Amino acid sequence: MDNTQRNVAMVTGASSGIGRAVAVRLAADGFTVVAAARRTDRLRELAAGTDGSIEACELDVTDADAVRAAADDIVARHGRLDVLVANAGVMPLSRLDTGLLAEWNQMIDVNIRGLLHGIHAALPHFTRQERGHVVTVASVGAHEVVATGAVYCGTKHAAWAITEGLRLESPPWLRVTTISPGVVESELADSISDPIARDAMADYRRAAIGPDAIAGAVAYAVGTPADVDVNEIVIRPTRQR
Repeated sequence: MDNTQRNVAMVTGASSGIGRAVAVRLAADGFTVVAAARRTDRLRELAAGTDGSIEACELDVTDADAVRAAADDIVARHGRLDVLVANAGVMPLSRLDTGLLAEWNQMIDVNIRGLLHGIHAALPHFTRQERGHVVTVASVGAHEVVATGAVYCGTKHAAWAITEGLRLESPPWLRVTTISPGVVESELADSISDPIARDAMADYRRAAIGPDAIAGAVAYAVGTPADVDVNEIVIRPTRQR
């Protein structure tokens, strides 16, 4: 297919981990993928290894105006936006008694507001087209709370609730999916500054699966027929309780 025929997906947090794997998988499945993140050097390296099916887009999802401008630019250049994969997220875990307010606010800004900014930017285009698919990458933390994860799990439960609310509010032509991964190989744990949380997570993450497993789940959800809405996929290592 030429670029005017390819479906177009915007993937946030695409410079590493799950986001990068999703971008690669969707491009392989025939999408034009706009890989969005803050680390442009990694995005350029990712895009350079393709035939133009992956485009780099510098983006901070906490900036609502920037997210809207990115979505508008995609439609201006490609004439369409078919899928938003809202994957950007951070996970600086800590106990509540550490008082790491700045890190908690960062999780709220990226994990919750970043999702809302993406939905806000994509919905006008989906409405005009009367088609579209929002895929939110949440976490098993949306369904369970672990020690040191109160704030992180709170943001992921919020992401799950927002996405489910969007599904309930939407017309039949809009598809909405939540992907809830368990422990996945990524750089998320690198941001943990609290030593108690860092040590606990090092042991917890020994059972991690590769991000390609999550990319496969995203590809399945977006690849189903237009009258099929895959509402949620929970995917975790077999060794994760």
